[in-house]
Amino acid sequence: MLSEIILKMEGISKSFPGVRALHNVDFTLKKGEIHALMGENGAGKSTLIKILTGVYQKDAGQILLDGRPVYAKSPQDAQNMGIGAVFQEIALCPNLTVAENMFIGRSRDAFVQWKQMNAKAAQMLSSLGIPASPTQELSSCSIAVQQMIAIARAVDMDCKILILDEPTSSLDEDEVQKLFALMRELKARDVGIIFITHFIDEVYEISDTITVLRNGELIGQYQTAALPQIELISKMMGKALSDVSAIKKHEPPKSDDSVPVFEAKALSSAAGVRPFDFTIQKGEVNGFAGLLGSGRSESVRAIFAADKVTGGEVRINGKKVKIKTPLNAMKQGIGYLPEDRKGDGIIAELSVGDNIILALQVLKGFFRPLSRKQAEEFADQFIQKLDIKTPSINTPIKALSGGNQQKVILARWLLTQPMYLILDEPTRGIDVGTKVEIQKLVLKLAEDGMSLTFISSEIDEMLRVCSRLIVMKDRKIVGELSGMNSTEQDVMRMIAQGGK
Repeated sequence: MLSEIILKMEGISKSFPGVRALHNVDFTLKKGEIHALMGENGAGKSTLIKILTGVYQKDAGQILLDGRPVYAKSPQDAQNMGIGAVFQEIALCPNLTVAENMFIGRSRDAFVQWKQMNAKAAQMLSSLGIPASPTQELSSCSIAVQQMIAIARAVDMDCKILILDEPTSSLDEDEVQKLFALMRELKARDVGIIFITHFIDEVYEISDTITVLRNGELIGQYQTAALPQIELISKMMGKALSDVSAIKKHEPPKSDDSVPVFEAKALSSAAGVRPFDFTIQKGEVNGFAGLLGSGRSESVRAIFAADKVTGGEVRINGKKVKIKTPLNAMKQGIGYLPEDRKGDGIIAELSVGDNIILALQVLKGFFRPLSRKQAEEFADQFIQKLDIKTPSINTPIKALSGGNQQKVILARWLLTQPMYLILDEPTRGIDVGTKVEIQKLVLKLAEDGMSLTFISSEIDEMLRVCSRLIVMKDRKIVGELSGMNSTEQDVMRMIAQGGK
Protein backbone atom coordinates (compact mmCIF):
# COMPACT_ATOMS: atom_id res chain seq x y z
CA MET A 1 0.00 0.00 0.00
CA LEU A 2 1.19 3.55 -0.79
CA SER A 3 0.69 4.56 2.87
CA GLU A 4 3.22 2.04 4.20
CA ILE A 5 6.71 3.44 4.78
CA ILE A 6 9.51 1.08 3.72
CA LEU A 7 12.47 3.44 4.20
CA LYS A 8 13.18 6.37 6.51
CA MET A 9 16.48 8.25 6.47
CA GLU A 10 16.55 10.75 9.32
CA GLY A 11 19.05 13.53 10.00
CA ILE A 12 21.64 12.20 7.56
CA SER A 13 24.87 14.20 7.50
CA LYS A 14 28.12 13.56 5.67
CA SER A 15 31.28 15.60 5.22
CA PHE A 16 34.44 15.12 3.20
CA PRO A 17 37.67 17.09 3.66
CA GLY A 18 36.70 20.71 3.03
CA VAL A 19 33.19 19.85 1.83
CA ARG A 20 29.89 19.40 3.68
CA ALA A 21 28.02 17.08 1.32
CA LEU A 22 24.85 16.51 3.41
CA HIS A 23 23.46 18.26 6.46
CA ASN A 24 20.54 16.87 8.47
CA VAL A 25 18.71 15.42 5.46
CA ASP A 26 15.48 13.41 5.82
CA PHE A 27 14.13 11.10 3.13
CA THR A 28 11.06 8.83 3.22
CA LEU A 29 10.09 6.13 0.70
CA LYS A 30 6.80 4.22 0.73
CA LYS A 31 5.99 0.80 -0.65
CA GLY A 32 4.71 0.96 -4.20
CA GLU A 33 5.98 4.52 -4.64
CA ILE A 34 8.11 5.98 -7.42
CA HIS A 35 10.00 8.76 -5.68
CA ALA A 36 12.08 11.23 -7.73
CA LEU A 37 15.19 12.55 -5.96
CA MET A 38 15.97 15.89 -7.56
CA GLY A 39 18.66 18.53 -7.28
CA GLU A 40 21.48 20.16 -9.18
CA ASN A 41 24.84 18.45 -9.49
CA GLY A 42 26.53 18.76 -6.12
CA ALA A 43 23.18 18.94 -4.29
CA GLY A 44 23.91 15.70 -2.42
CA LYS A 45 21.79 13.17 -4.30
CA SER A 46 24.64 10.77 -5.07
CA THR A 47 26.03 11.03 -1.53
CA LEU A 48 22.64 10.18 -0.02
CA ILE A 49 22.28 7.16 -2.32
CA LYS A 50 25.82 5.99 -1.62
CA ILE A 51 25.12 6.11 2.11
CA LEU A 52 21.96 4.06 1.60
CA THR A 53 23.83 1.47 -0.50
CA GLY A 54 26.83 1.18 1.86
CA VAL A 55 29.38 2.89 -0.40
CA TYR A 56 29.81 5.72 2.14
CA GLN A 57 29.25 5.70 5.89
CA LYS A 58 27.14 8.49 7.36
CA ASP A 59 28.52 10.91 9.96
CA ALA A 60 25.17 11.32 11.69
CA GLY A 61 21.54 10.21 11.47
CA GLN A 62 19.83 6.85 11.18
CA ILE A 63 18.32 4.62 8.51
CA LEU A 64 15.17 2.59 9.14
CA LEU A 65 14.13 -0.23 6.81
CA ASP A 66 10.62 -1.58 7.50
CA GLY A 67 10.80 0.29 10.80
CA ARG A 68 14.04 -1.34 11.96
CA PRO A 69 17.41 0.44 12.19
CA VAL A 70 19.86 -0.88 9.59
CA TYR A 71 23.54 -0.25 8.86
CA ALA A 72 24.98 -1.21 5.48
CA LYS A 73 28.74 -1.57 5.74
CA SER A 74 29.07 -2.33 2.03
CA PRO A 75 27.04 -2.52 -1.18
CA GLN A 76 26.79 -6.28 -0.62
CA ASP A 77 25.19 -5.63 2.78
CA ALA A 78 22.65 -3.31 1.14
CA GLN A 79 21.93 -5.87 -1.57
CA ASN A 80 21.34 -8.53 1.09
CA MET A 81 18.82 -6.19 2.72
CA GLY A 82 16.90 -5.95 -0.56
CA ILE A 83 18.30 -2.65 -1.81
CA GLY A 84 19.23 -2.82 -5.51
CA ALA A 85 20.85 -0.05 -7.50
CA VAL A 86 21.55 0.74 -11.14
CA PHE A 87 23.90 3.66 -11.66
CA GLN A 88 24.45 5.91 -14.68
CA GLU A 89 27.89 4.45 -15.33
CA ILE A 90 27.24 0.83 -16.30
CA ALA A 91 29.12 -1.50 -13.93
CA LEU A 92 29.10 -4.68 -16.00
CA CYS A 93 31.82 -6.89 -17.52
CA PRO A 94 31.98 -6.39 -21.30
CA ASN A 95 33.98 -9.59 -21.88
CA LEU A 96 31.30 -11.81 -20.28
CA THR A 97 28.01 -12.93 -21.80
CA VAL A 98 24.71 -11.20 -21.12
CA ALA A 99 23.55 -14.06 -18.85
CA GLU A 100 26.86 -14.12 -16.96
CA ASN A 101 26.54 -10.40 -16.28
CA MET A 102 22.98 -10.86 -15.04
CA PHE A 103 23.94 -13.58 -12.56
CA ILE A 104 27.59 -12.93 -11.70
CA GLY A 105 28.18 -13.06 -7.95
CA ARG A 106 24.67 -14.36 -7.34
CA SER A 107 25.49 -18.02 -6.78
CA ARG A 108 27.77 -19.71 -4.27
CA ASP A 109 27.63 -23.03 -6.11
CA ALA A 110 30.96 -24.45 -7.22
CA PHE A 111 29.42 -25.49 -10.52
CA VAL A 112 27.28 -23.08 -12.50
CA GLN A 113 24.23 -24.60 -14.17
CA TRP A 114 24.76 -22.84 -17.50
CA LYS A 115 21.63 -24.19 -19.18
CA GLN A 116 19.36 -23.06 -16.38
CA MET A 117 21.10 -19.71 -16.08
CA ASN A 118 20.77 -18.99 -19.80
CA ALA A 119 17.13 -20.08 -19.79
CA LYS A 120 16.30 -17.78 -16.87
CA ALA A 121 18.18 -14.92 -18.48
CA ALA A 122 16.30 -15.49 -21.75
CA GLN A 123 13.00 -15.37 -19.89
CA MET A 124 13.91 -12.10 -18.17
CA LEU A 125 15.19 -10.49 -21.38
CA SER A 126 12.04 -11.51 -23.22
CA SER A 127 9.72 -10.22 -20.50
CA LEU A 128 11.44 -6.82 -20.59
CA GLY A 129 11.66 -6.68 -24.38
CA ILE A 130 15.46 -6.41 -24.36
CA PRO A 131 16.91 -7.27 -27.80
CA ALA A 132 19.81 -9.43 -26.63
CA SER A 133 20.70 -13.11 -26.46
CA PRO A 134 21.83 -14.62 -23.13
CA THR A 135 24.92 -16.11 -24.78
CA GLN A 136 26.16 -13.06 -26.69
CA GLU A 137 29.10 -11.09 -25.32
CA LEU A 138 27.98 -7.93 -23.56
CA SER A 139 30.45 -5.79 -25.53
CA SER A 140 28.49 -6.57 -28.70
CA CYS A 141 25.41 -4.82 -27.25
CA SER A 142 24.73 -1.10 -27.61
CA ILE A 143 25.08 1.17 -24.58
CA ALA A 144 21.28 1.38 -24.37
CA VAL A 145 20.90 -2.40 -24.29
CA GLN A 146 23.68 -2.70 -21.71
CA GLN A 147 21.77 -0.24 -19.52
CA MET A 148 18.61 -2.34 -19.79
CA ILE A 149 20.58 -5.47 -18.88
CA ALA A 150 21.91 -3.74 -15.76
CA ILE A 151 18.33 -2.90 -14.79
CA ALA A 152 17.21 -6.49 -15.46
CA ARG A 153 20.00 -7.71 -13.16
CA ALA A 154 18.83 -5.44 -10.33
CA VAL A 155 15.15 -6.31 -10.85
CA ASP A 156 15.84 -10.05 -10.61
CA MET A 157 17.31 -9.62 -7.13
CA ASP A 158 13.83 -9.54 -5.52
CA CYS A 159 14.63 -6.11 -4.17
CA LYS A 160 12.40 -4.16 -1.81
CA ILE A 161 13.97 -0.89 -2.91
CA LEU A 162 15.24 -0.20 -6.42
CA ILE A 163 17.47 2.83 -7.04
CA LEU A 164 17.67 4.03 -10.64
CA ASP A 165 20.34 6.70 -11.10
CA GLU A 166 19.98 8.32 -14.54
CA PRO A 167 18.76 5.04 -16.09
CA THR A 168 17.36 6.69 -19.22
CA SER A 169 20.40 8.75 -20.22
CA SER A 170 21.38 6.25 -22.94
CA LEU A 171 17.90 5.06 -23.93
CA ASP A 172 15.72 6.11 -26.84
CA GLU A 173 12.03 6.90 -26.39
CA ASP A 174 10.80 3.34 -27.00
CA GLU A 175 13.30 1.96 -24.50
CA VAL A 176 12.34 4.61 -21.95
CA GLN A 177 8.72 3.54 -22.24
CA LYS A 178 9.71 -0.12 -21.73
CA LEU A 179 11.59 0.89 -18.59
CA PHE A 180 8.61 2.90 -17.34
CA ALA A 181 6.34 -0.08 -17.95
CA LEU A 182 8.70 -2.18 -15.83
CA MET A 183 8.76 0.47 -13.10
CA ARG A 184 4.96 0.52 -12.99
CA GLU A 185 4.91 -3.27 -12.74
CA LEU A 186 7.36 -3.17 -9.82
CA LYS A 187 5.30 -0.42 -8.20
CA ALA A 188 2.25 -2.70 -8.36
CA ARG A 189 4.31 -5.32 -6.50
CA ASP A 190 4.99 -2.79 -3.69
CA VAL A 191 8.63 -2.18 -4.64
CA GLY A 192 9.74 1.30 -3.61
CA ILE A 193 11.67 3.03 -6.42
CA ILE A 194 14.07 5.95 -6.02
CA PHE A 195 14.39 7.62 -9.41
CA ILE A 196 17.16 10.10 -10.19
CA THR A 197 17.06 11.89 -13.52
CA HIS A 198 17.78 15.27 -15.10
CA PHE A 199 14.90 14.83 -17.56
CA ILE A 200 12.13 16.75 -15.82
CA ASP A 201 9.40 15.57 -18.20
CA GLU A 202 10.19 12.00 -17.14
CA VAL A 203 9.72 12.94 -13.49
CA TYR A 204 6.20 14.16 -14.20
CA GLU A 205 5.39 11.17 -16.36
CA ILE A 206 6.39 8.44 -13.91
CA SER A 207 6.85 9.67 -10.32
CA ASP A 208 4.41 9.98 -7.41
CA THR A 209 6.60 12.07 -5.11
CA ILE A 210 9.53 14.47 -5.45
CA THR A 211 12.23 15.28 -2.89
CA VAL A 212 14.45 18.26 -3.67
CA LEU A 213 17.97 18.72 -2.29
CA ARG A 214 20.10 21.82 -2.71
CA ASN A 215 23.66 22.38 -1.45
CA GLY A 216 23.45 19.27 0.72
CA GLU A 217 20.23 20.28 2.47
CA LEU A 218 16.60 19.18 2.19
CA ILE A 219 14.43 21.77 0.44
CA GLY A 220 11.25 19.75 0.71
CA GLN A 221 9.15 16.71 -0.26
CA TYR A 222 6.19 17.23 -2.59
CA GLN A 223 3.46 15.32 -4.34
CA THR A 224 4.39 15.42 -8.03
CA ALA A 225 0.90 16.37 -9.18
CA ALA A 226 0.87 19.35 -6.81
CA LEU A 227 4.25 20.81 -7.83
CA PRO A 228 4.34 22.75 -11.14
CA GLN A 229 7.48 22.21 -13.22
CA ILE A 230 8.47 25.85 -13.03
CA GLU A 231 8.40 25.67 -9.22
CA LEU A 232 10.44 22.46 -9.19
CA ILE A 233 13.16 24.06 -11.30
CA SER A 234 13.10 27.17 -9.14
CA LYS A 235 13.49 25.09 -5.95
CA MET A 236 16.38 23.15 -7.49
CA MET A 237 18.18 26.31 -8.59
CA GLY A 238 17.28 28.44 -5.60
CA LYS A 239 16.26 31.36 -7.80
CA ALA A 240 13.59 32.52 -10.20
CA LEU A 241 13.63 31.24 -13.76
CA SER A 242 13.81 34.49 -15.68
CA ASP A 243 17.28 33.44 -16.86
CA VAL A 244 15.91 30.23 -18.40
CA SER A 245 13.04 31.81 -20.27
CA ALA A 246 15.30 34.61 -21.52
CA ILE A 247 17.52 32.30 -23.59
CA LYS A 248 17.06 33.10 -27.27
CA LYS A 249 18.57 31.53 -30.34
CA HIS A 250 21.34 33.45 -32.01
CA GLU A 251 20.89 34.05 -35.73
CA PRO A 252 24.29 34.32 -37.48
CA PRO A 253 24.88 37.20 -39.89
CA LYS A 254 23.33 36.25 -43.24
CA SER A 255 25.32 36.52 -46.43
CA ASP A 256 24.57 34.60 -49.60
CA ASP A 257 28.17 34.73 -50.81
CA SER A 258 29.97 34.05 -47.52
CA VAL A 259 32.47 31.20 -47.49
CA PRO A 260 31.70 28.54 -44.84
CA VAL A 261 34.14 28.24 -41.95
CA PHE A 262 33.94 24.48 -42.42
CA GLU A 263 32.61 22.51 -45.38
CA ALA A 264 32.50 18.76 -45.94
CA LYS A 265 31.37 16.92 -49.06
CA ALA A 266 30.50 13.20 -49.14
CA LEU A 267 32.22 12.72 -45.78
CA SER A 268 32.09 9.17 -44.41
CA SER A 269 33.81 7.12 -41.72
CA ALA A 270 34.47 3.58 -40.60
CA ALA A 271 31.70 3.99 -37.99
CA GLY A 272 29.11 3.45 -40.72
CA VAL A 273 27.76 6.96 -41.19
CA ARG A 274 26.60 7.40 -44.76
CA PRO A 275 28.37 10.01 -46.93
CA PHE A 276 27.03 13.45 -46.06
CA ASP A 277 27.50 17.11 -46.95
CA PHE A 278 27.83 19.70 -44.22
CA THR A 279 28.61 23.40 -43.85
CA ILE A 280 28.75 25.86 -40.99
CA GLN A 281 29.14 29.63 -41.17
CA LYS A 282 31.07 31.93 -38.87
CA GLY A 283 29.02 32.66 -35.74
CA GLU A 284 26.46 29.95 -36.48
CA VAL A 285 25.11 27.43 -33.98
CA ASN A 286 23.76 24.39 -35.77
CA GLY A 287 22.98 20.89 -34.59
CA PHE A 288 22.45 17.28 -35.60
CA ALA A 289 19.01 16.12 -34.43
CA GLY A 290 17.69 12.56 -34.42
CA LEU A 291 16.86 9.62 -32.24
CA LEU A 292 19.41 7.41 -30.53
CA GLY A 293 21.38 5.56 -33.20
CA SER A 294 20.46 8.02 -35.96
CA GLY A 295 24.10 8.87 -36.64
CA ARG A 296 24.35 12.20 -34.81
CA SER A 297 27.51 11.37 -32.90
CA GLU A 298 29.05 9.39 -35.75
CA SER A 299 28.69 12.44 -38.01
CA VAL A 300 30.54 14.84 -35.73
CA ARG A 301 33.14 12.18 -34.94
CA ALA A 302 33.76 12.01 -38.70
CA ILE A 303 34.16 15.80 -38.83
CA PHE A 304 36.77 15.65 -36.05
CA ALA A 305 38.30 12.41 -37.45
CA ALA A 306 37.70 10.71 -34.10
CA ASP A 307 36.65 7.71 -36.21
CA LYS A 308 38.67 6.68 -39.26
CA VAL A 309 37.65 8.84 -42.24
CA THR A 310 36.93 6.66 -45.28
CA GLY A 311 35.87 9.22 -47.86
CA GLY A 312 35.00 12.79 -48.74
CA GLU A 313 36.76 16.13 -48.81
CA VAL A 314 36.97 19.00 -46.34
CA ARG A 315 37.49 22.73 -46.81
CA ILE A 316 38.40 25.27 -44.12
CA ASN A 317 37.49 28.85 -45.11
CA GLY A 318 37.31 27.66 -48.72
CA LYS A 319 40.72 25.96 -48.73
CA LYS A 320 40.90 22.19 -49.20
CA VAL A 321 42.60 20.46 -46.25
CA LYS A 322 43.23 16.90 -45.08
CA ILE A 323 41.82 15.91 -41.70
CA LYS A 324 42.66 12.28 -41.03
CA THR A 325 43.32 12.44 -37.27
CA PRO A 326 42.01 14.46 -34.30
CA LEU A 327 45.37 16.25 -34.16
CA ASN A 328 44.86 17.37 -37.79
CA ALA A 329 41.44 18.73 -36.77
CA MET A 330 42.85 20.54 -33.73
CA LYS A 331 45.56 22.17 -35.82
CA GLN A 332 42.82 23.45 -38.16
CA GLY A 333 41.08 25.14 -35.22
CA ILE A 334 38.44 22.50 -34.45
CA GLY A 335 37.55 21.41 -30.91
CA TYR A 336 35.38 18.47 -29.86
CA LEU A 337 33.63 17.76 -26.57
CA PRO A 338 32.68 14.06 -26.84
CA GLU A 339 29.40 12.38 -25.92
CA ASP A 340 31.03 9.99 -23.43
CA ARG A 341 32.39 12.35 -20.79
CA LYS A 342 33.79 9.58 -18.59
CA GLY A 343 35.28 7.42 -21.34
CA ASP A 344 36.50 9.97 -23.89
CA GLY A 345 36.54 13.31 -22.06
CA ILE A 346 38.10 13.50 -18.64
CA ILE A 347 41.37 11.90 -17.54
CA ALA A 348 40.01 10.82 -14.15
CA GLU A 349 43.29 10.52 -12.26
CA LEU A 350 44.67 13.87 -13.42
CA SER A 351 43.99 17.15 -11.65
CA VAL A 352 41.50 19.78 -12.77
CA GLY A 353 44.39 21.97 -13.93
CA ASP A 354 46.05 19.21 -15.95
CA ASN A 355 42.72 18.36 -17.63
CA ILE A 356 42.21 22.00 -18.62
CA ILE A 357 45.62 22.45 -20.28
CA LEU A 358 45.67 19.03 -21.97
CA ALA A 359 44.52 20.05 -25.48
CA LEU A 360 46.73 23.14 -25.57
CA GLN A 361 49.72 21.04 -24.52
CA VAL A 362 48.97 18.53 -27.30
CA LEU A 363 48.94 21.38 -29.83
CA LYS A 364 52.23 22.77 -28.56
CA GLY A 365 53.81 19.32 -28.49
CA PHE A 366 55.00 17.45 -25.43
CA PHE A 367 58.59 18.50 -26.08
CA ARG A 368 57.50 22.12 -25.50
CA PRO A 369 55.78 21.84 -22.13
CA LEU A 370 53.90 24.74 -20.58
CA SER A 371 55.64 26.10 -17.50
CA ARG A 372 53.94 25.40 -14.19
CA LYS A 373 53.21 29.13 -13.83
CA GLN A 374 51.56 29.28 -17.28
CA ALA A 375 49.54 26.15 -16.62
CA GLU A 376 48.28 27.45 -13.28
CA GLU A 377 47.39 30.85 -14.78
CA PHE A 378 45.42 29.25 -17.62
CA ALA A 379 43.62 26.89 -15.24
CA ASP A 380 42.77 29.66 -12.76
CA GLN A 381 41.52 31.86 -15.60
CA PHE A 382 38.98 29.31 -16.83
CA ILE A 383 37.97 28.09 -13.38
CA GLN A 384 36.86 31.66 -12.71
CA LYS A 385 35.45 32.28 -16.19
CA LEU A 386 33.24 29.16 -16.17
CA ASP A 387 32.61 29.20 -12.40
CA ILE A 388 34.02 25.68 -11.98
CA LYS A 389 33.42 24.55 -8.40
CA THR A 390 36.58 22.81 -7.22
CA PRO A 391 38.62 23.03 -3.98
CA SER A 392 41.73 23.76 -6.05
CA ILE A 393 43.30 23.28 -9.48
CA ASN A 394 45.14 20.28 -8.02
CA THR A 395 41.96 18.40 -7.08
CA PRO A 396 41.53 15.18 -9.13
CA ILE A 397 38.80 15.81 -11.68
CA LYS A 398 37.06 12.57 -10.68
CA ALA A 399 36.17 14.25 -7.36
CA LEU A 400 34.05 16.91 -9.12
CA SER A 401 30.35 16.70 -9.93
CA GLY A 402 29.37 15.80 -13.48
CA GLY A 403 28.44 19.37 -14.36
CA ASN A 404 31.77 20.72 -13.18
CA GLN A 405 33.63 17.96 -15.04
CA GLN A 406 31.80 19.07 -18.18
CA LYS A 407 32.87 22.67 -17.58
CA VAL A 408 36.49 21.51 -17.26
CA ILE A 409 36.31 19.84 -20.69
CA LEU A 410 34.75 23.00 -22.13
CA ALA A 411 37.58 25.02 -20.59
CA ARG A 412 40.10 22.64 -22.19
CA TRP A 413 38.81 23.45 -25.67
CA LEU A 414 38.15 27.15 -25.12
CA LEU A 415 41.80 27.50 -24.04
CA THR A 416 42.83 26.46 -27.56
CA GLN A 417 40.70 29.29 -29.01
CA PRO A 418 39.00 27.15 -31.68
CA MET A 419 37.22 28.71 -34.63
CA TYR A 420 34.78 25.76 -34.68
CA LEU A 421 33.67 23.86 -31.57
CA ILE A 422 31.64 20.63 -31.58
CA LEU A 423 29.62 19.91 -28.43
CA ASP A 424 28.10 16.41 -28.32
CA GLU A 425 25.61 16.12 -25.42
CA PRO A 426 27.29 18.89 -23.37
CA THR A 427 24.34 19.05 -20.95
CA ARG A 428 23.58 15.34 -20.51
CA GLY A 429 23.38 14.22 -16.89
CA ILE A 430 23.93 17.68 -15.42
CA ASP A 431 21.66 19.94 -13.43
CA VAL A 432 19.25 22.54 -14.75
CA GLY A 433 21.31 25.50 -13.58
CA THR A 434 24.49 24.29 -15.27
CA LYS A 435 22.51 23.51 -18.43
CA VAL A 436 21.40 27.13 -18.57
CA GLU A 437 24.98 28.34 -18.02
CA ILE A 438 26.26 26.17 -20.89
CA GLN A 439 23.45 27.23 -23.22
CA LYS A 440 24.18 30.89 -22.50
CA LEU A 441 27.90 30.31 -23.04
CA VAL A 442 27.23 28.68 -26.42
CA LEU A 443 25.22 31.69 -27.60
CA LYS A 444 27.82 34.13 -26.26
CA LEU A 445 30.62 32.29 -28.09
CA ALA A 446 28.58 32.46 -31.31
CA GLU A 447 28.01 36.19 -30.85
CA ASP A 448 31.78 36.56 -30.53
CA GLY A 449 32.25 34.81 -33.89
CA MET A 450 32.85 31.17 -32.99
CA SER A 451 31.01 28.49 -34.99
CA LEU A 452 29.43 25.69 -32.95
CA THR A 453 27.67 22.40 -33.55
CA PHE A 454 25.43 21.48 -30.60
CA ILE A 455 23.93 18.01 -30.10
CA SER A 456 21.40 17.11 -27.42
CA SER A 457 18.90 14.30 -26.86
CA GLU A 458 16.45 16.99 -25.75
CA ILE A 459 15.01 18.47 -28.93
CA ASP A 460 13.52 21.47 -27.13
CA GLU A 461 17.01 22.36 -25.91
CA MET A 462 18.38 22.23 -29.47
CA LEU A 463 15.52 24.39 -30.72
CA ARG A 464 16.37 26.92 -28.01
CA VAL A 465 20.06 27.08 -28.93
CA CYS A 466 20.44 26.21 -32.64
CA SER A 467 19.51 28.41 -35.58
CA ARG A 468 19.67 25.40 -37.94
CA LEU A 469 18.99 21.71 -37.32
CA ILE A 470 20.28 18.90 -39.54
CA VAL A 471 17.82 16.04 -39.01
CA MET A 472 19.11 12.45 -39.18
CA LYS A 473 17.58 9.00 -39.38
CA ASP A 474 19.27 5.64 -39.95
CA ARG A 475 22.71 7.28 -40.17
CA LYS A 476 21.79 9.60 -43.01
CA ILE A 477 20.60 13.21 -43.26
CA VAL A 478 16.88 13.37 -44.05
CA GLY A 479 16.35 17.13 -43.94
CA GLU A 480 17.06 20.51 -42.38
CA LEU A 481 15.07 22.97 -40.32
CA SER A 482 16.00 26.59 -39.76
CA GLY A 483 14.53 29.77 -38.38
CA MET A 484 13.17 30.87 -35.03
CA ASN A 485 9.78 29.20 -35.41
CA SER A 486 10.75 25.52 -35.81
CA THR A 487 9.02 23.23 -33.32
CA GLU A 488 9.61 19.84 -31.76
CA GLN A 489 6.71 18.53 -33.83
CA ASP A 490 8.49 19.69 -37.01
CA VAL A 491 11.59 17.69 -36.03
CA MET A 492 9.65 14.54 -35.12
CA ARG A 493 7.59 14.76 -38.31
CA MET A 494 10.75 14.98 -40.41
CA ILE A 495 12.27 12.01 -38.57
CA ALA A 496 9.10 9.98 -39.03
CA GLN A 497 8.83 10.80 -42.72
CA GLY A 498 12.51 10.12 -43.28
CA GLY A 499 12.86 12.94 -45.76
CA LYS A 500 9.99 11.72 -47.93
